[in-house]
Amino acid sequence: MPYPSPDKTISDDNWSDLRKFKEFPDLNYDRLYKYRTKRLRAEMRKADLAALVMVNPVSLRYAVNYSTYSLFQSRIPSTYLFMSQEGPTIIYGAYANNSTLIDKFLPARPIAFFDAADNLSDNARLLAEDLVRYLAEIGSDNRRVGIEYVNPSVTQACLQKGLEVVDGISISEKARLIKSQDEIECIRWAIAVAELGITKMKQALKPGITETQLWGILNYTNLANHGEWHDGRMLAPGPRINPWLQEASQRPIESGDLVGFDTDMVGPMGYFCDISRTFHCGPKKPSKRQKEIYRLAYNEIQHNLQLIKPGKTFLEIQETSFPIPEECQNNAYPCILHGVGMCDEYPRINPKHRGQNPYEGNIKEGMVLAIESYMGPIGESNGVKLEEQILVTKEGHEILSSYPFEESLLE
Repeated sequence: MPYPSPDKTISDDNWSDLRKFKEFPDLNYDRLYKYRTKRLRAEMRKADLAALVMVNPVSLRYAVNYSTYSLFQSRIPSTYLFMSQEGPTIIYGAYANNSTLIDKFLPARPIAFFDAADNLSDNARLLAEDLVRYLAEIGSDNRRVGIEYVNPSVTQACLQKGLEVVDGISISEKARLIKSQDEIECIRWAIAVAELGITKMKQALKPGITETQLWGILNYTNLANHGEWHDGRMLAPGPRINPWLQEASQRPIESGDLVGFDTDMVGPMGYFCDISRTFHCGPKKPSKRQKEIYRLAYNEIQHNLQLIKPGKTFLEIQETSFPIPEECQNNAYPCILHGVGMCDEYPRINPKHRGQNPYEGNIKEGMVLAIESYMGPIGESNGVKLEEQILVTKEGHEILSSYPFEESLLE
């Protein structure tokens, strides 16, 4: 039996390249990369680190714009980077050598079980020796180094060589906290790409399309604009929307379903779009209860947006956040807001009904945040997921996401 020809959405694609309809941002890449390096080295100085060892693919992208095989790297760390406050930057095990931000390319010591099997400890010892040699080459007597997530054998080997090891991920996360103007333009573009995909999803939504088919439109749009990946396939309609955090399946969407989704999208240039909307699938009209739940989620977003301004503490925001109804508390989203940059980032503020936030801090100008809501009453099939992405400004905030909310559910 011959297969049908591809849908015209793909075969006659004259829509997916956003550059045809919107001017690409005028980015100063040299300034962008220098800003990120400066931020990293400033955090290293604050922590009194002689060197930072990075393995997280997001950190490698931020530090030297290295983005080859990122998802593989997240599971099997075959590439790592040495960076110091002033000395050369060395990458080990790079699959590509097209970054001008790297001073030296060297073979890696296998530090993943996939590559090293039971020789992890021996290879970790060699890596530690390389790190000691690197400190000698840059003329540092400081033995304090930061190491990102990696096998315990690496930490043990470094300790045995007389190094003091601290958590390196705190350095890279804090560096990414405040965005430059170039980074903000990158984020705006990632959001514009996602919202192009969301527009096409809305146009394609009809009874019979499967969850994965609908989600695939967003994924395709991201790839068509040289984006990267999605942290999950967060789209769930009908009886699967409550509780939240169920990924897209091959279930056909039905008339009357609420269809919630979260982009969770690492887009062009490695910057993240994190917005959520909930559609209603016609032709069946929304029920009164669907509208009530949607209004709750919408009100939470609007209330919490008004709390965001520089200087506000995390605890102040948590204590004055929208009061989530008791019937929705067990299924509420894990946080009411979090940072956004190249992925979900620090900080995170939890709903107040789950106890005091585990850490304190302040909202600062230049942060990019995602404001979250999920309302899913216990024992009910309906639920609503909404989320806005914002920039913290001197006077308050600017909403970066612009895709409209569902008018039929706000009537």
